[in-house]
Amino acid sequence: MPNIKLIPVWSCLLALTCVQPLLGQDADYKIQGEYSGSVSADGEGFKYGIQVIALGDGKFTGVGYTGGLPGDGWDMSDPERVENVKLVDGKLTLQGGAATAVIADGVARIMSEGQALGDLPRLKRKSPTLGKKPPKGAMVLFDGSSVDGWEHKGNPANMTDDGLLKQGAQSKKTFGDHKLHIEFLLPYMPKARGQGRGNSGLYLQGRYEVQILDSFGLSGENNECGGIYSIKKPDENMCLPPMQWQTYDVEFHAAKFADGKKVKDAWMTVAHNGVVIHEKVKLPKKTTAAPNNEGPEPGFIYLQNHGNEIRFRNIWVDKLDSEEAGESKANESKQDCVLELSREQDSRQSDETHKVKIEMDMDYVLYLPADYEKKKSGH
Repeated sequence: MPNIKLIPVWSCLLALTCVQPLLGQDADYKIQGEYSGSVSADGEGFKYGIQVIALGDGKFTGVGYTGGLPGDGWDMSDPERVENVKLVDGKLTLQGGAATAVIADGVARIMSEGQALGDLPRLKRKSPTLGKKPPKGAMVLFDGSSVDGWEHKGNPANMTDDGLLKQGAQSKKTFGDHKLHIEFLLPYMPKARGQGRGNSGLYLQGRYEVQILDSFGLSGENNECGGIYSIKKPDENMCLPPMQWQTYDVEFHAAKFADGKKVKDAWMTVAHNGVVIHEKVKLPKKTTAAPNNEGPEPGFIYLQNHGNEIRFRNIWVDKLDSEEAGESKANESKQDCVLELSREQDSRQSDETHKVKIEMDMDYVLYLPADYEKKKSGH
């Protein structure tokens, strides 16, 4: 899979070595994931990363990155993709170059002309801000103990038995300028595609959406994970595989109004899993399906219900130089995390052809199949 002048590699051979599925998942889940390590060719060494995406029924897409995985060395050259290949006799062969990656027992061995070029272990990356504790003076919006700070259509928001906030929640508090930390978990939906695959959204002030979506291995568009919906795509697609906790850390500055007219756009900086993907990006308008119009008043934080089971935890707001600063409810028991890597354990680009139907209650937006009407920025 490496796309370099020394040896163009974008072939993978995937061997399934354990057929016992994880609880709530399937055998394909054990193959899906990230692989990264060092490869040597013609006396030169380089780092390489592979993302393997499960598409259901034994089908996969493989994506290869020269320099390492996104956020971990990738040189931003065009990744190599092998799309929608079927598992046959327990093996998945993604062909297309002078080398092959054979994945078994949690290691991808890169081979060329019978020679091993290097091993890439399967990694489970963790955001460096995962579990980050709120600073002194911050307002804790959700710590797993209750949903007192959240509502859903005028009723209390929903929480799981193990203390996770469900999608379709709106904060009772409203905010102007602020910093926000939030952690989210995408479901494993291998047969879903595009906007139907683990879809939600984080709306700042109920006006500006940072998309939440299973975009693992995709190109990274404004309607994919980390995108500021309909405004700007992320600088890098930092979406991890589904069923791994991820983080957004946002610095948000509200729009400014005078005499009822907007005189300055809102803007935000966003870090996804510890990597800055938007830096001081201006927000000239509210984003698609936002429940609030732009205005001078503070707004709530909204976690969109798009019909998929998304989970949230460790949500807190810190103050900037603003009157809408959070109150002091810091939970000092949480610990900072550092980046961790562990060996364990499609043609799927986001379908941008949708017809949008906005539900009147603004609970979520339903996107109908592509044969109704083509709309590039479908949600």
